[in-house]
Amino acid sequence: MSLRIAILAPLKRAITVDTTVSRNRVIVDLVGELVGRGHKVTIFGTEGSALPGVTVIPICKPLTELPPAENDFYQHTSYLALELAEVLKKQEEFDLIHNHMYPEYLALTVPFATPLVTTVHSQMIPLTAEVLCRFPASHLVAISQMSAKASGRDMDVVHNSVDTEFFLPSEVLAKSGGYLLAVGRMSKAKDKEGKFLDPKGIGNAIAIAQKSGMRLKIAGNCEDPNFFETIVKPHISDTIQFVGEVSAEQTLSRQQMRDLFAGAKALVNPINWEEPFGLVMAEALSCGTPVVAFARGAVSEIVADKKVGFVVDPAAGIDGIVDSLKQIDTIDRSTCRDHAVANFSTKHMVDGYERVYQKYIK
Repeated sequence: MSLRIAILAPLKRAITVDTTVSRNRVIVDLVGELVGRGHKVTIFGTEGSALPGVTVIPICKPLTELPPAENDFYQHTSYLALELAEVLKKQEEFDLIHNHMYPEYLALTVPFATPLVTTVHSQMIPLTAEVLCRFPASHLVAISQMSAKASGRDMDVVHNSVDTEFFLPSEVLAKSGGYLLAVGRMSKAKDKEGKFLDPKGIGNAIAIAQKSGMRLKIAGNCEDPNFFETIVKPHISDTIQFVGEVSAEQTLSRQQMRDLFAGAKALVNPINWEEPFGLVMAEALSCGTPVVAFARGAVSEIVADKKVGFVVDPAAGIDGIVDSLKQIDTIDRSTCRDHAVANFSTKHMVDGYERVYQKYIK
């Protein structure tokens, strides 16, 4: 059955086919597959958003491109309110509204008559779980079993996907690469003493490379230049490289990222937080690249231990990951690829969402 679906998108950046930002990337892949299956999709998002076969209703310029305001918080939340008001006004034109806003829970406060399905992309911290539990009638989707369990309430679960037809293995790159790859946002978050929290574990990846003697390439957006200056730059050498520009935005193209994944000996993901999914792991696996990661967040749902990589107890520290890297050649790269296609293809994700949609359509 063909559905008329409204997508509530984040307003931070435009939704385009070449985006690399994780939440937006999931929306791009979701919408592309929905359109391919005959659904009519309308995106409520930013100016500059454009996808084939999709109607876009622009709310504002991307929030990252707005000039500074006297109060950025009020400016940003005002545009989020306008987005919700616009969808509320047009809701009768749709069979279902799929909410991916940032933050997600704002849409739960609006009395939509049209069914609203909300995907919770954010980390399920106790405060977020408390807010979600205050809306017991809401239809929520978690992106991992871990996140659903942490919510303390009923949630459907649909894993994120990657474009497995784009993220392809390359035998040539795999043979010539031989480096470790670390991909992640260099967060501006700090503790009370002003130390960077480094949730993505970039500092850990550097220590792993130094201890293992393996080459390392680092990619990702840098929210605070001081992160690069204090954690990354002092270690840049012939064997440790930062790929791309130091920027608040990811400056590498999707094609460049694909080649980095395909050429890596392994993706190291020594995260310091309970990540609700971890798209880079699925992208690496789709390229046939094994993943070695700490057993935090949803890692064990993505990485089948000793089959497509190694899931390491954080208590073992970087030594545990270094020891696992000594066994990396026991992992078959074609098995990594098959695992990604079977579990994290866009088709697999959209099959899950179509089942969710049918549960709640009147």
